[in-house]
This record gives sequence, C-alpha cells and structure tokens, in this order.
Amino acid sequence: MTDQPQPLFSAVDALLAAVDGGGVLPALDERVRLREAAGLTQAAVAQALGVRVASIEAWEAGRAEPKAERLEAYRRLLEGLSRRFPASAAPSGSSEAPPRPDPGAAPPSAPAAPSRPAAPGRQPARRGEGKQSAACLHTAPVGGTDPRFANGPLAVVDVEDGRVRAYCPGGLVLDVPAKSLPALVDWTLTEARLGQPKLSGPGKDADPLLVLTQAALERYGLPVTLTDEERLAGRIPESHKAVKQLARAHWKLTKRGFGPWARIYRPATGSDRQCVQLCIPSWHALDARHWGHAEQLPPTELARVLGVYASSVMTPRGSTAVTGLELMTALHPPTRASQPDAAGKRHSERNPGSLGQDPVDCAPCEAPDGHPLLADLPRFHVRGPAEKLFEEAYDWARPMTDDECMLRYLVGIDVNMAFAAGANGLNVGLGVPTRVERPVFDAKLPGSWLVDLSHVDLSRVKAGKEWVELDGSLLPSPFTPKGEHPEGPAWYATPTVAYAVELGYEVRPIEAYVRHDNGRYLDGWYQRLRDAYLATMADLGVAADLAPDDFLTAMNGYKARDPELAIVVSAVKATVKGGLGKLRERPRGEGWKPGQPWRALFRPTWRPDIRAAVISRTRINLHRKIVKHAAFTGQYPVAILSDCVVYAANGPSPLDFLPYREGKPLPGGFKLGINPGLVKHEGTQSVLWGEEVRERFNAPELNLARYIKDGTVTNVDNGE
Repeated sequence: MTDQPQPLFSAVDALLAAVDGGGVLPALDERVRLREAAGLTQAAVAQALGVRVASIEAWEAGRAEPKAERLEAYRRLLEGLSRRFPASAAPSGSSEAPPRPDPGAAPPSAPAAPSRPAAPGRQPARRGEGKQSAACLHTAPVGGTDPRFANGPLAVVDVEDGRVRAYCPGGLVLDVPAKSLPALVDWTLTEARLGQPKLSGPGKDADPLLVLTQAALERYGLPVTLTDEERLAGRIPESHKAVKQLARAHWKLTKRGFGPWARIYRPATGSDRQCVQLCIPSWHALDARHWGHAEQLPPTELARVLGVYASSVMTPRGSTAVTGLELMTALHPPTRASQPDAAGKRHSERNPGSLGQDPVDCAPCEAPDGHPLLADLPRFHVRGPAEKLFEEAYDWARPMTDDECMLRYLVGIDVNMAFAAGANGLNVGLGVPTRVERPVFDAKLPGSWLVDLSHVDLSRVKAGKEWVELDGSLLPSPFTPKGEHPEGPAWYATPTVAYAVELGYEVRPIEAYVRHDNGRYLDGWYQRLRDAYLATMADLGVAADLAPDDFLTAMNGYKARDPELAIVVSAVKATVKGGLGKLRERPRGEGWKPGQPWRALFRPTWRPDIRAAVISRTRINLHRKIVKHAAFTGQYPVAILSDCVVYAANGPSPLDFLPYREGKPLPGGFKLGINPGLVKHEGTQSVLWGEEVRERFNAPELNLARYIKDGTVTNVDNGE
C-alpha cells in the first residue's frame, strides 16, 4: 500500500469541513438570481461590502471568490436573501415584482472607496410606475450614505415609449413627471434626490446634474443641435421660448447663458441653494478629444460613465478643464466661517491654505503677452528670456548617432499622469508676489527668479554625492522647453533653479518675485485625481503592483476590456492637463484687445505662476530620470515631447533598454508601472521608419516622439 491517496483524502476532508462550516457559496447563477430578486445592483452590494463593482462581477462570474471577512459577509447576505426569495417562490416568467427586502436584515452600508456602477450587461429592474416620488423609487444606495443624494450625483434624462425617464448611476431608473423645463428643474430639486456631498468642510454640496438626450431636448422644446451662429456664441438666444419659460418661472441663467453646460438657479436665501446644471451632449458638451464616443452612448451607459467620473473626481461642472479648476476650489474653498465673536456671531474669513476669494496680480515676468501689466510696451515688442517666464513642457529632438542608427527599434515610453505627479508635494504661492533684488536663492520659496544658468555644464553633473561624466551634446538642457542651452540671464520658476543647484552648480539670482504666503495647495487635488485614475485602471485589469512583464501585458489592449471605463481614464487625464491650463487661461474673443483685461483675470484661480511651477517641476523630474539612465547605461534619448521619451534599442519592448535587475528598476530612473510618475509603453517603430520620415520631410531633427505611437506622421512644417 502506498500513501498516495492521503493528500486526496485531506483535500476531500477540507472540502467537507468547508461545507459544514458554511464556507461554500451558492452556485454562480443563484448568486445573480438572489441579488436581482432583491432589486439590488452590483454597485449597492459592492458599497455594502466595501469592495469595487469589479469584485462583485468576478464573484458572480466565477473568476474569483471572496476571502476572509468578506467571504463571511457575502455568505451572510446570500443566506439572508435566500430566506426572503427562495427559488420555488420566484417562478420563471412571473411579472409580479419581488417583495422588498427587510431593511433590518440587510448588511449595513458603510463608507467605502468610490464604487463603480455596474456594466450594462443585464437590464436593471425599473422602479416606480406613475407619479411616485423619487424616495419611493429608490431601492439601493447608489449615491453614497447621504440620504439627500440617495440616487446619485446625476441622471441622464431620456424619453422612452412616450415616457420621460431619468437614468441614474448604478442602474436605477426614475420616472419623471415634469411636462415642462421649469417643472423638470423643480422636480430635480424637490424629488429626484440627486447631488453630491461637499468635498471639504467649508465647501458646498455639488448641484444635481441632468444630462439631456436628443429625445429629451425635443420633449422640453429645445433644439437638438445648435446653429452655426449659436455654436459660435456658445448658447441659444435669450429670445428662445425655453429661456422665456424659465424667466416666467423666476429661474435665472448664469452669464454664459443657455449653452451646452447651462446652470439654472434662483438666488440663494441663507444656506438654501437652488441650482441645477444641464449637460447637453448633442450640443458638444462632451468634447470627443476627452470623452471619446460618450455622446453616442445609450442613457444607461452614459449614466455609468459620468457616474464613475463624478464619484471618483467630482460632478462635472463643464469641460474637463473647467472641472479640473473647480476641483481645486472644491477641495480648498476660499472662505470659511470664523469662530464666534463676542456676540456669538460667525463671519466669513479666508480659509487657510486656499487662494482666497480675491484675484491676485501676477509678476510682470509671469504675465502672458497682451496682459494689462504690459500695456506700456511698444506694440510689436517681443519679450526675450530676460523679460518673460517661459516654463513649458519639452519639445526636443536630435539627429541619431551612427551607433543608434545600427539598432533596430525606436521605443517610446510615456510618464503616467506626469503633470499630476509634478503637482504632488509642490510648494506654490498663495498670495501676492514680492519683488527682491539680488536675493539669496531659497529652494523652499516659490517664485520666479532672474538668473544666469549658462554656466551649467551637462557633461559633468552631480548625481547624489558623486560627479558623473556624460555626453552633454546628446542631452537636452533642463532649463528650456526646446532643450537649447541658455545664453544668459532668464526667468525661471523655483524648481528649475533648484535643479541647477542639485546638479552641483552655484546660482546667483539678479532679481526675483517670491511669495512668502505659500503652501501645498495642489496636494489634495493630486490625490483625488490619482485615486480616480488608479481605481479605474484597476477595474480595467491594470493593478498598481504588477511585475514589469505582467504590467506590459495588462496594458496591451486594456481599453477594449471596458470601453466605457476607458472613456473615464481619458477624462481624468484631461482633467489634470485642462485644470492646469486654466490657471493661465487666455482671452477667448469677446472683443478683447491687447492691454485690456479679460474675464479670467478676475478669478482668484487665474495663477500663471502655479502653472509654471508645475510644468517646471514636471520637466525637471523627467530630466532627472534621463540623467540617471544615461549615467548608468550610456543611453540617451532621441526625442522628447512633453511626457514621452524615445530611445533607440535592439528590441521592441521598454524592457529591452530599461536596466531592470531581478525585477527591480534603476533607483531614481524609469520604472514601469501605472502609478503617476512611472512609465508605460507608448509605442515602437523601426529605426528605418524614423530615418525615412526625417529624410522624406528633410527634417533631421523632426520630433519622432510626436508620431511614435502609431507611426502616422501629420502636421509637419519645416521639421515640426
């Protein structure tokens, strides 16, 4: 006799023990049946158990099983549902609605990470026939734990079979009794229970958002598309009957009027705020560059996409750029209530760490061309580096060396959320600038510095405590966007000057505009956008802790796994770049002339110095990694465009030139991963492709990073 059967007996005994202990869950179909019989969405179950919707989907599909305490909680939920909805009590094809579950036996809802509304794989049970209130229609908490916003932050309004429906994130569908546009606004504020809690203590709750489909526009007397004149104006005329209808009902519109992102409100009385925002996709509210094909999505899917974005970032307030800027303010409101005075009254005061509620003038060197501070300059005067702060992202390329031409591939790597990573931990100015002559440089003091960095020699730089020798001719300068070596004094943001000191060189500023009132204003903004990005990528199958090979595999075709979540990823990234761009918004028509103020200047969030500091730090972060890589491997970039770097290599993968050892990257160099600041594979083309393109356009320094993703070359003009 052998003892070979013993392991098998042990496995059987373990299985029997699991059955006896209640550790075996019902069959997959039964899990789905029980949840749907109770009218629960996957999002509601995920929220109660403190997991992502993707986990519930995996448990119901058999791709994974819950563990530890979540196994016990999930089993308890299924057992409770099986007692209420036994299989024999729910015959197939029954049209009778299942009984409501006993609230006392359901698992308690607990605050959790933003849940993902379920994919539209199954048609959600429609709640509420007739003119019931939204409170009666609600069955599962899709909007968080705040009962005021139980149905979520937004709804997509559509017309189906002659009835108006509001599709909420999580699969909930509400009947809308409103017959007119003013009635729709009233219903939203009184019955719909839509909105989002404030993101910070002194802040304000987000207004409910209604997304109107083309059918809904027709129902409420609005044009399905805008005329060319209306599109250029960004609104329908005030003489439109819908606008007059709102005015008769004592509703007002903001200064931007009734456009793709209309805001309808009544003046607040005390703390009672009445405001509803509209999003109209067919009026191009959802820019295809950032929202992809969201405009063409059915109502359920569109509610899911916008709901995921709203729950992880914030309820959209306009374009992704506008939302990015509004997120900064929502996390750091300009004012707060003071402590009670002697009479017991509270007053409005500046919220510490915010930008305040009054606009701040920039320094002359930080002002863009046409700014009122520059009104006295001659009309055609062109400011040089010693007059103008010019901190921008890289756009640099060089001819390939003979050795690089002998390699087979050009491989592009892209820094994830590069500008968000540049904002993380960055000390920025909060108040007015102070002019100082002959200052001593202070790397902790945000500002703009006039300093000569032409003496910095990239062929010999300091890396840590040691000096290293490099081929400076193959490196871009870290001090200029085009990578050109500076020729004299120029204005730089603090991170750029600090990097010159880090490289081992002395700096002696001639002049500076510094901000003694400063702080890490963008930290919360970065963290929220980072979390939104990482959570969505995890739901797409790209986790933050993957090994390099597994990461490259997971990134391959990740958008096709869930095209709707891929839209959210694109929107989150656009929120980062657009929000930073709004810090230096330029004039947008409206009859503006150089030397005159434009509308954006009257915002406290018009801060070109903050934008410059973030871009400066992002460019420096990238250059630091390039130097580390060059010092260790002897490899130099061929082209850089913003956050994309191209290297020549013998293989098509980033692992063919990134110096990993036993799965560990070069300290301080490039590392593959999904976290902000780490890199992913941008694209690979052949060296022959690169040389052929440059020869075809007679541009030996054509920036190949611009075209490395798919090899399609467009917009070439004299090499750029």
